[in-house]
Amino acid sequence: MAVKTNPSIFKQFFTSEKNGGIILLCCVVISLIIANTSYRDGFSNLLAQNIGFAPINYSISAWINDGLMAVFFLLVGLEIKRELIGGELSSVKKASLPVLAALGGMIVPALIYVAFNYGKTTATGWGIPMATDIAFALAIIAMLGKNVPPSLKIFLAALAIADDLGAILVIAIFYTAQIHWDYLLMAGGVFALLLSLNYFKVKSLWFYLVPGIFLWYFVHHSGIHATIAGVLLAFTIPTGKLHSPLEKLEHALTVPVNYLIMPIFALANTNISFQKEMINGLASPLGLGIIVGLFAGKTIGVSLFSWVAVKSKLANLPSGANWKHVIGVGMLAGIGFTMSIFIALLSFTDAADISEAKFAILCASVFAGVAGFVYLKGIGKARTSNQGN
Repeated sequence: MAVKTNPSIFKQFFTSEKNGGIILLCCVVISLIIANTSYRDGFSNLLAQNIGFAPINYSISAWINDGLMAVFFLLVGLEIKRELIGGELSSVKKASLPVLAALGGMIVPALIYVAFNYGKTTATGWGIPMATDIAFALAIIAMLGKNVPPSLKIFLAALAIADDLGAILVIAIFYTAQIHWDYLLMAGGVFALLLSLNYFKVKSLWFYLVPGIFLWYFVHHSGIHATIAGVLLAFTIPTGKLHSPLEKLEHALTVPVNYLIMPIFALANTNISFQKEMINGLASPLGLGIIVGLFAGKTIGVSLFSWVAVKSKLANLPSGANWKHVIGVGMLAGIGFTMSIFIALLSFTDAADISEAKFAILCASVFAGVAGFVYLKGIGKARTSNQGN
């Protein structure tokens, strides 16, 4: 007998960010298992295989981290732009808050790391705890569902975008051996073209997506992290009141990003092989700088700079949110993970330092994610209970 399937179940599944977050976390676990079994070398060799043709012949790992992640940043950029135009970020005060919060979330963790590692060879890793992994942070807050106000997700997304852009600038200035200005100028030319298309109200998405591929290529070869191309492209996509190109593209990207791109990304980048020496490394200046910087530094920096911004009337809190929510967002911002690992690889040449850093980043990110989830979940339950009474 044939089993009848309710189409609404699949529709609900593929439109739920909560389920996307669950799949993402499952891929993290699978990747860690692979990295610590006999399949590790085979998986690493697979990721190292090149795909493509000249001049775009890159490893599978590079395509995932620089290519697929640019699509993810494109989706996030579209959401941010939509909110800037007519949503939670549409006023100067609301838009100022995530930017200033991100600034605090970069400065305080960097200072904490320097305090632990001042005068040591590991001091070059000060940029590691500055980063927020937007993918995992948004996955956690999506899993909270109605326990947090919708505006908090926008706040965290905008904060993480500003944070990642800040981290990219830090990489470009302090951790990039060479910037290729010719490619950077060509990228600027393509971006100017895209802005012109928007100005002349060109609506067809193809006129943006095709130049967007060239924008990605030029940014990638400029020495700056290629994912910034996704954000730049998003800000040029035209919008409107009804069925705008921005909304069409955002709708088209949501399912493949949540259920394909991000799980693949997690699977490829969480392959950390555990070693006994890593445990002792957590108590070293390097380990403490990362762990305290990511968790305590992010929480303090985001909360403190948000408080100063609101009290000085430079910004407003997200609608429906309070200071407890901001503290919770600060905890989730401590999920550094991917960008932190990337900066760690740029910071050190010693294999032992890299291993210690990666393990400390993983521990800090897991702690920040669990603590932030439990904290915000508790606030949501308490609020629901009070409303019921």
